[in-house]
Amino acid sequence: MKRITVSIFSWVFMFCITSLISVIASSSSSLSSPSLLMDSMAEFYNYTAISEFRTINRRTLIQCPDVNPFLQINISPNSSLSDEENVTVTVSGILLPSDDDWVAMISPSHADVSSCPFNRILYEQTGDLSNLPLLCHYPVKAQFMSNDPDYLSCKKEEYWKKDQMEWQRHKKGRNKRGLQAVRTCSGSLSFHAINIRTEIEFIFFTGGFDIPCILKRSDPLNFVNPEKPSYGHLSSIDSTGTSMRLTWVSGDKEPQEVQYGAGKSQQSQVTTFTQDDMCGSTITSPAKDFGWHDPGYIHAAVMTGLQPSTTFSYKYGSDSVGWSDQNRFRTPPAAGSDELKFMAFGDMGKAPLDASVEHYIQPGSISVINAVADEVTSGNVDSVFHIGDISYATGFLVEWDFFLHLINPVASRVSYMTAIGNHERDYMDSGSVYGTPDSGGECGVPYESYFPMPTSAKDKPWYSIELASVHFTVISTEHDWSENSEQYSWMIKDMASVDRSRTPWLVFTGHRPMYSSWVGNPVLPSVDDKFVDVVEPLLMANKVDLVLFGHVHNYERTCAVYQKQCKAMPSKDLNGIDTYDQRNYTAPIHAIIGMAGFSLDNFSNSVDSWSLSRISQFGYVRVHSTKAEMKLEFVNSNSRKVEDSFRITK
Repeated sequence: MKRITVSIFSWVFMFCITSLISVIASSSSSLSSPSLLMDSMAEFYNYTAISEFRTINRRTLIQCPDVNPFLQINISPNSSLSDEENVTVTVSGILLPSDDDWVAMISPSHADVSSCPFNRILYEQTGDLSNLPLLCHYPVKAQFMSNDPDYLSCKKEEYWKKDQMEWQRHKKGRNKRGLQAVRTCSGSLSFHAINIRTEIEFIFFTGGFDIPCILKRSDPLNFVNPEKPSYGHLSSIDSTGTSMRLTWVSGDKEPQEVQYGAGKSQQSQVTTFTQDDMCGSTITSPAKDFGWHDPGYIHAAVMTGLQPSTTFSYKYGSDSVGWSDQNRFRTPPAAGSDELKFMAFGDMGKAPLDASVEHYIQPGSISVINAVADEVTSGNVDSVFHIGDISYATGFLVEWDFFLHLINPVASRVSYMTAIGNHERDYMDSGSVYGTPDSGGECGVPYESYFPMPTSAKDKPWYSIELASVHFTVISTEHDWSENSEQYSWMIKDMASVDRSRTPWLVFTGHRPMYSSWVGNPVLPSVDDKFVDVVEPLLMANKVDLVLFGHVHNYERTCAVYQKQCKAMPSKDLNGIDTYDQRNYTAPIHAIIGMAGFSLDNFSNSVDSWSLSRISQFGYVRVHSTKAEMKLEFVNSNSRKVEDSFRITK
């Protein structure tokens, strides 16, 4: 019963300490009331995805006053880790298993998981308005011990007896003096770890995420090669198909190189960013404080002298820090050629490859990236367009590494083009159109560092590119698009310059939509009418064929629509597929494709006449374009079945 007494004491002690600090730190006791905390969390849920785990940073953490002499935490492997490893964490010697017991993976290892008593800053973005000491560094991921199905029932048991002054393992029953042997329990968890360049350690907590205290911590583990070049991903720099940019991450700041083709090589340009580059306001952001993780060094090199629509081999790194595996990639077709096959989606993010919780999980991301990777393997993909809400790191920087690792099977083999979204850019007083804290203080800096697109300058993330028969105009819905803005002038100039005899198709894309049957909420509706009023006339004036947006987490297709009115309806071809005849242009067709990972938005029963197809399933859009026809298919990433398809003809 000693463990019961200690656990109860720990819980009561923690509750009292937490309550006392809240009362002392707040000028009004109502600041720390549960109802206000819930309200404040709800207020910020759509911005930074408040969860119990994320608000662990707002909890007072102390060492549990637990005198358990049996408790141990063991790690396997217990030596240096490879670039990707499943780590088994076994906690043993537990007297009374609780469903409040959990293990966190912490990085860097010098993170002070006890408390930061002098860092009492109001992190309003977390939704917790009480002034509590903060955890100095964010736990990378966590699992409850109950993930081991044998843990709570104590099926993995050991018995101990006291010999002289020491406890030793003993068989079940009583010893010679008639004293009952003490039973302890154990459980094991598996954590997926990738090379994030810093040491990691594992901490055993009790008290759940609400009132956690520390019972045991492991020794730190490091990676065999924290400077290893990793997560190489490709992007197009122009419309020729003869040059490709490769971007990768390393712990080494010295220039490296990419070796490709028949003996060619290019040296990398090296950049990074620091906490000082992150946004803050009167409220310190996660990116600037407890969500920070060192990004290492970002290398980029442009491979030149390539041929369009051709496969090349490459590797990157250096003799001093090591080389990547040998990879193969395919260049996209040159502008003016006929055929293009590309994939498009928005709002993908990432999800853990184990049973862990993380601060922001996009449950559909794994099925989508796996399905797209299979498409790439088939050889039927020239390029990928990911139109905003890229990683959902939102101020917790290590999750960019998780995302880069997730997309590597795709982005290392074909051009991976992106548009910026609210969760990359938006932050109060930072120059974004929308003053919400959706980026967690990143303000586009990590995004533009990891995904350099062919833009004119930093923090001007709009660009155009031509692949085969398609001209893509890629905008930022998060930067000023008003009539007097630089971006507005650029949109006019770019679309007016399109040579429709060379690239007959004009695709306009960005993050926030102009049409959606999902209303959103009164504070942040899914569609900004001001954006529609300003930009939609440009689409009509320049005869845009197809508009691709994300932000809303479902799939929806419209008629040929302008100002909420159907200007033309598709007809059925011989195969029963909706076909839009654009020989006599009427209006753009819009497709909302934000269904690639984030939890899905459901449709209401009442929809407008311009909405022709609505699907709330995870997936992506597959596009096959020639100069005469563009065919689009929505593919369910779980079933791999086509659930909507349509054609546009000229």
